[in-house]
Amino acid sequence: MTILAISFGLYLFSLWKRPLLYGALALQVGYMVSRGAELGRLPLVGPHDTLVFLTASIAAFAVVFGLNLKDRKNFMNAVAIVAAVFTAFAMTSKQHNSPLPPVLKTFWFELHVVLAFMSYALFGIAAVLGGIFLKEQKNDADGLAYRAVLIGYCLFTLSMVFGGIWAYLAWGTYWMWTPKELWTSILWAYYSFYLHARLRPWWAGKPMAYLGIAGFAVVMFTYLGVSLLMKSSHSF
Repeated sequence: MTILAISFGLYLFSLWKRPLLYGALALQVGYMVSRGAELGRLPLVGPHDTLVFLTASIAAFAVVFGLNLKDRKNFMNAVAIVAAVFTAFAMTSKQHNSPLPPVLKTFWFELHVVLAFMSYALFGIAAVLGGIFLKEQKNDADGLAYRAVLIGYCLFTLSMVFGGIWAYLAWGTYWMWTPKELWTSILWAYYSFYLHARLRPWWAGKPMAYLGIAGFAVVMFTYLGVSLLMKSSHSF
């Protein structure tokens, strides 16, 4: 937890010294590696570990997308705040240190979870870029938001495919109508609509930015809201 507390501070102080964000990211990556070595498995079960992975993924993608922005200060500052908030929630969440049940000990589960949270991170990046576009009206932010959603959508689709394979191997069915699966489908349908709306001129500009921001709200409910408020086979 000390490492996370330090990374939380670094994310906040990166608002004034941007290189500190890279230090926070490195600490969180090191934390995940040490957790994985200690547990002997991929540390991606439960809100604590998944929040850390999501935070690190958002920060890592922000570094890449930030390179393509002419004025990246506001973007990186917004990402630093989001990363600090998620890190704070991770510190207050209980660690899942018990051995994995047999149903989770499969390569398909790991692919499913990793791709899902990488796509969540990209959808988060798109939301931040949408906010930047609304504030600054710069087309490079709008274009990058579309790219983030497109890549995230592809990864999320693969995650659903691998999740179906995992479900079949675990329970003998590709689909079980659980709340998490239903909201995952809603999320996929939402971003399918986003990508189709992008092709229509009347959705260009501010409407797409608002769609991207609203989409990340759907992401967070699918991720945390369903897990906390509804009973599901998923623990993340």
